[in-house]
Amino acid sequence: MTVSGLQLQEYVAGLDYPVSREDLVRWGQENGASTEVLQMLRALPAEEFSSPAQLAEALSTLA
Repeated sequence: MTVSGLQLQEYVAGLDYPVSREDLVRWGQENGASTEVLQMLRALPAEEFSSPAQLAEALSTLA
């Protein structure tokens, strides 16, 4: 199964912002994210996301 950017956005809903890529990966590991989801999170640019919209924009470039 391929994880779309939209599915990943739903998966990370409820996070407190700002959040970094490392925070997202750690959160995914602690919450049982699949290997595929973790790979997508690791593929995000190494920056801090200040809002869900900013994270959504970065995720959309991965889809």
